[in-house]
Amino acid sequence: MAGKERPLDPRRFLTKEEQREILRAIEEVERRSTCEIRVHITRRVKGDVMEEAVKTFRKLGMYRTIHRTGVLFFLATENRAFAVVGDEGIHAKAGEGFWKEAAGKIEEYFRRGEFGNGLIAGIREVGRILETHFPITPDDVNELPDDISFE
Repeated sequence: MAGKERPLDPRRFLTKEEQREILRAIEEVERRSTCEIRVHITRRVKGDVMEEAVKTFRKLGMYRTIHRTGVLFFLATENRAFAVVGDEGIHAKAGEGFWKEAAGKIEEYFRRGEFGNGLIAGIREVGRILETHFPITPDDVNELPDDISFE
Protein backbone atom coordinates (compact mmCIF):
# COMPACT_ATOMS: atom_id res chain seq x y z
CA MET A 1 0.00 0.00 0.00
CA ALA A 2 2.99 2.31 -0.31
CA GLY A 3 2.01 5.64 -1.77
CA LYS A 4 -1.67 5.03 -1.08
CA GLU A 5 -3.37 7.11 1.59
CA ARG A 6 -4.30 5.05 4.63
CA PRO A 7 -7.46 5.61 6.65
CA LEU A 8 -6.79 7.36 9.95
CA ASP A 9 -9.35 5.20 11.74
CA PRO A 10 -7.15 2.97 13.94
CA ARG A 11 -9.25 -0.15 13.25
CA ARG A 12 -8.87 0.30 9.48
CA PHE A 13 -5.31 1.66 9.39
CA LEU A 14 -3.83 -1.80 8.81
CA THR A 15 -5.36 -4.29 6.42
CA LYS A 16 -6.71 -7.55 7.84
CA GLU A 17 -3.77 -9.37 6.24
CA GLU A 18 -1.27 -6.97 7.85
CA GLN A 19 -2.96 -7.53 11.20
CA ARG A 20 -2.70 -11.31 10.79
CA GLU A 21 0.99 -11.06 9.85
CA ILE A 22 1.71 -8.84 12.86
CA LEU A 23 0.01 -11.35 15.17
CA ARG A 24 2.07 -14.15 13.60
CA ALA A 25 5.28 -12.17 14.22
CA ILE A 26 4.28 -11.65 17.87
CA GLU A 27 3.59 -15.37 18.28
CA GLU A 28 6.95 -16.26 16.70
CA VAL A 29 8.86 -14.01 19.06
CA GLU A 30 6.93 -15.15 22.11
CA ARG A 31 7.64 -18.81 21.27
CA ARG A 32 11.37 -18.10 21.56
CA SER A 33 11.50 -15.70 24.52
CA THR A 34 9.72 -14.88 27.76
CA CYS A 35 8.70 -11.45 26.47
CA GLU A 36 5.15 -10.20 25.97
CA ILE A 37 4.49 -7.98 22.95
CA ARG A 38 1.45 -5.91 22.08
CA VAL A 39 0.55 -3.39 19.40
CA HIS A 40 -1.75 -0.45 20.15
CA ILE A 41 -3.09 1.96 17.53
CA THR A 42 -4.81 5.22 18.37
CA ARG A 43 -6.02 8.01 16.14
CA ARG A 44 -4.18 10.89 17.81
CA VAL A 45 -2.28 12.00 20.84
CA LYS A 46 -2.48 15.53 22.24
CA GLY A 47 0.99 15.64 23.74
CA ASP A 48 4.19 13.69 23.45
CA VAL A 49 3.79 10.30 21.76
CA MET A 50 6.22 8.61 24.17
CA GLU A 51 4.32 9.90 27.21
CA GLU A 52 1.06 8.61 25.73
CA ALA A 53 2.69 5.27 24.92
CA VAL A 54 3.90 4.91 28.52
CA LYS A 55 0.39 5.71 29.80
CA THR A 56 -1.07 3.09 27.47
CA PHE A 57 1.59 0.59 28.55
CA ARG A 58 0.40 1.04 32.15
CA LYS A 59 -3.29 1.06 31.21
CA LEU A 60 -2.89 -2.25 29.35
CA GLY A 61 -1.17 -3.74 32.41
CA MET A 62 1.96 -4.57 30.47
CA TYR A 63 4.12 -4.16 33.57
CA ARG A 64 2.39 -7.18 35.12
CA THR A 65 4.76 -9.81 33.78
CA ILE A 66 6.95 -11.99 35.95
CA HIS A 67 10.23 -10.87 34.39
CA ARG A 68 9.08 -7.33 33.49
CA THR A 69 9.47 -8.10 29.79
CA GLY A 70 6.51 -6.36 28.19
CA VAL A 71 6.99 -4.42 24.95
CA LEU A 72 4.41 -2.06 23.45
CA PHE A 73 4.47 -0.84 19.85
CA PHE A 74 2.31 2.32 19.90
CA LEU A 75 1.07 4.19 16.80
CA ALA A 76 -0.88 7.44 16.51
CA THR A 77 -2.26 7.50 12.96
CA GLU A 78 -3.24 11.17 12.68
CA ASN A 79 0.00 12.38 14.28
CA ARG A 80 2.05 10.05 12.09
CA ALA A 81 4.01 9.16 15.20
CA PHE A 82 5.02 5.98 16.98
CA ALA A 83 6.89 4.82 20.05
CA VAL A 84 8.28 1.54 21.33
CA VAL A 85 8.10 1.07 25.09
CA GLY A 86 9.78 -1.75 26.97
CA ASP A 87 9.50 -2.67 30.61
CA GLU A 88 12.36 -2.25 33.06
CA GLY A 89 13.52 -5.87 32.80
CA ILE A 90 14.32 -5.44 29.12
CA HIS A 91 15.69 -1.93 29.43
CA ALA A 92 18.11 -3.04 32.15
CA LYS A 93 19.71 -5.61 29.82
CA ALA A 94 19.26 -4.03 26.40
CA GLY A 95 19.93 -0.35 27.11
CA GLU A 96 18.79 2.84 25.39
CA GLY A 97 20.66 2.16 22.14
CA PHE A 98 18.58 -0.94 21.54
CA TRP A 99 15.32 1.01 21.52
CA LYS A 100 16.71 3.62 19.15
CA GLU A 101 17.90 0.88 16.80
CA ALA A 102 14.50 -0.83 16.81
CA ALA A 103 12.71 2.50 16.24
CA GLY A 104 15.09 3.31 13.38
CA LYS A 105 14.29 0.03 11.65
CA ILE A 106 10.54 0.69 11.97
CA GLU A 107 10.93 4.25 10.72
CA GLU A 108 12.64 3.06 7.51
CA TYR A 109 9.49 1.16 6.58
CA PHE A 110 7.07 3.83 7.78
CA ARG A 111 8.72 6.44 5.55
CA ARG A 112 7.82 4.26 2.58
CA GLY A 113 4.24 3.83 3.81
CA GLU A 114 4.85 0.19 4.73
CA PHE A 115 3.29 0.29 8.19
CA GLY A 116 2.48 -3.39 8.54
CA ASN A 117 5.94 -4.42 7.35
CA GLY A 118 7.50 -1.84 9.67
CA LEU A 119 5.74 -3.25 12.69
CA ILE A 120 6.69 -6.79 11.72
CA ALA A 121 10.34 -5.78 11.25
CA GLY A 122 10.31 -3.97 14.60
CA ILE A 123 8.74 -6.92 16.39
CA ARG A 124 11.31 -9.30 14.90
CA GLU A 125 14.19 -6.94 15.76
CA VAL A 126 13.04 -6.68 19.36
CA GLY A 127 12.54 -10.45 19.38
CA ARG A 128 16.10 -11.05 18.24
CA ILE A 129 17.54 -9.31 21.28
CA LEU A 130 14.92 -10.73 23.64
CA GLU A 131 15.78 -14.29 22.60
CA THR A 132 19.35 -13.62 23.69
CA HIS A 133 18.58 -12.02 27.06
CA PHE A 134 15.24 -13.68 27.84
CA PRO A 135 15.18 -17.12 26.21
CA ILE A 136 12.05 -19.21 26.51
CA THR A 137 11.81 -21.38 29.61
CA PRO A 138 9.88 -24.64 30.01
CA ASP A 139 7.49 -23.03 32.49
CA ASP A 140 6.78 -19.92 30.37
CA VAL A 141 3.13 -18.91 30.03
CA ASN A 142 1.51 -16.30 27.84
CA GLU A 143 0.89 -13.57 30.39
CA LEU A 144 -0.76 -10.93 28.17
CA PRO A 145 -3.09 -11.00 25.16
CA ASP A 146 -1.32 -11.11 21.80
CA ASP A 147 -3.85 -8.86 20.12
CA ILE A 148 -3.77 -5.45 18.52
CA SER A 149 -5.67 -2.98 20.66
CA PHE A 150 -7.33 0.15 19.29
CA GLU A 151 -8.46 3.44 20.76
